[in-house]
Amino acid sequence: MKNYIDILGLSAILVGCGAAKPKVDDLAISNPIETALDLTAVVDDKVPVTINPGRFTKETVTYRLPRVVQGTYSVSDFGKYIDDFKAYDYEGNELSVSKEDTNTWVINDAKKLDKLQYYVNDTFDIEGNRGGMQGEQPFSPSGTNIDEENYVLNLHGFIGYFDSLKNNQYALDVTAPATFVRTSALEDKGMKSSADGRAITSSYFAQRYFDITDNPMMYGKLDVEEFMVGDIKIVLSVYSPNKVHTAASMKETVFQMMEAQKAYLGDVNTTPRYDIYLYLSDGSETAPKGMGALEHHTSTVVVLPEASSKEGLAASIIDVVAHEFFHIVTPLSVHSEDVHYFDYNQPTFSKHLWMYEGVTEYFAQHFQVYEDLIESDAFYNVMMSKIATSKRWDDAMSFTIMSENILDDPYAPNYGNVYMKGALIGMCIDILMRKESDSNRSMLSLMKELSAKYGKEKPFEDDKIIAEITAMTYPSVGKFLKTHVEGDVPINYDEYFAMVGLKKGETEVETNYIFAGGQNIIFDGDQAKGTIFFSSMAEKNSFWESQGVKAGDVIKKVDGAELTMMNAQQVIGGMFAWQPGKEITMDLERDGEPVHIEATLTKAYAIDESLVEDENATEAQKALRDAWLKG
Repeated sequence: MKNYIDILGLSAILVGCGAAKPKVDDLAISNPIETALDLTAVVDDKVPVTINPGRFTKETVTYRLPRVVQGTYSVSDFGKYIDDFKAYDYEGNELSVSKEDTNTWVINDAKKLDKLQYYVNDTFDIEGNRGGMQGEQPFSPSGTNIDEENYVLNLHGFIGYFDSLKNNQYALDVTAPATFVRTSALEDKGMKSSADGRAITSSYFAQRYFDITDNPMMYGKLDVEEFMVGDIKIVLSVYSPNKVHTAASMKETVFQMMEAQKAYLGDVNTTPRYDIYLYLSDGSETAPKGMGALEHHTSTVVVLPEASSKEGLAASIIDVVAHEFFHIVTPLSVHSEDVHYFDYNQPTFSKHLWMYEGVTEYFAQHFQVYEDLIESDAFYNVMMSKIATSKRWDDAMSFTIMSENILDDPYAPNYGNVYMKGALIGMCIDILMRKESDSNRSMLSLMKELSAKYGKEKPFEDDKIIAEITAMTYPSVGKFLKTHVEGDVPINYDEYFAMVGLKKGETEVETNYIFAGGQNIIFDGDQAKGTIFFSSMAEKNSFWESQGVKAGDVIKKVDGAELTMMNAQQVIGGMFAWQPGKEITMDLERDGEPVHIEATLTKAYAIDESLVEDENATEAQKALRDAWLKG
């Protein structure tokens, strides 16, 4: 998962099933659990769901929607989006159901159970208007959308599981208007039209409940491009509410990115097909607010601002989607028992987020310089930015302890550091591996070795993996992990930069329109007044300095849209994607007087601490730097 905005620091089918079915015990079932979603029978923005599990031999069974889904590291409580939950016997009579907690229903007289029926609310609507919902909301790319033009079907938001039947097969039917475009990471097993031709039912099959949660779908008025990158079929499905962007306009960006990623990964086993579901949020009240993506084995769901320029959207796709694709290495191919035997209700968490998210984020940045998508200076600036941002969190917190307790305080507020310090951990190990092996081994080669040893069907033991890595590599790598990952000693990054002949120095660096170099954000806010204004850092950003902005200028409107505390994440998130050449307007208030800016964006620069080549570097240091950056 990659939460884009957090990284910035901004904060129904009601038909009877009366035929007799083969009996099952509480551990096995001879037929798949039959599930159905009907997108043609939506009532009050709710999708009807039917679950036909087969015949039980137990008196009581428990049905759950996930409290937590893999890859999110936070509580989602999908059960709170369920309405009108009912259980029926074979005569069509209601059975007694007790709701044990937000996500759990206990069905009594289960031997008589024919089917469950309930309605599902979507999560996107409630992000903007909580509608009485309490607690955390699902991260947008893990959520659901129910709209006459678009359905985001993260199936864990619609379909639950019986406690004892998570490993049973599922047969899924999705009925939708015949005019809809439909894309699915699950293989379509066939389609059937309704008698009047107005609806089509698509049938899918899942080997177990995990495959239900791991294979999202998108239905509706979609724009889809399919193309090959080597031996991988890429399916890019885009929903742009106002038709601002198309799949065709993003095809080349995705192609070049994936081609470079495949070259970087080399002989790592990949998938024959990879789906990218891109929902472009228009910022409206019912639009999703959490920018970023959530990984799956063969797909990713992405939410980004529709207001992005073509260039800005391309940059965001490379940053976000590349991260998700690299998850095919870890945790999808290399993971612990906590990940492999995931409990959706009361999960335990692995100690190794530094690997799952940190190393993945490092690969997502490193491949760009390694495969010549960016220059070395740009890569240096990214890593220096991560160092600066990582200091916002507790730099003396054990990463393994934080990971294992990621839902609890004081660890949960430090989650964002997995993308910052976690990536830097990956960088340091990469440099160490190359130094110790005369550039013959690397962080990536280590992950390939672990993937060959374990793979997606064999988890490692959480408490033993660091000792295993130490045995597979070098004492210096083991010492680093013990000291800085298991331990709570902050990393001296200068030591690792020196190994590759780099040192810190001030230089003019290219920045964007919300920072003044590094992660020095140029905005501040007044909670009491509900206003957002330029901080003194704005005057260090060359573009804003050229527009004459002053510290304390209150920002009233951006491109005609009012800026408030309530929509700051959306509006400023859109500014993050601005690119040179875009025409922008901004309305300010300075000392009670209005100030209007109309301008064409030019590249923005700032003087910042960066990495420079050490003129006294040895030939060995230079050679190691070349190997690190270019192989």
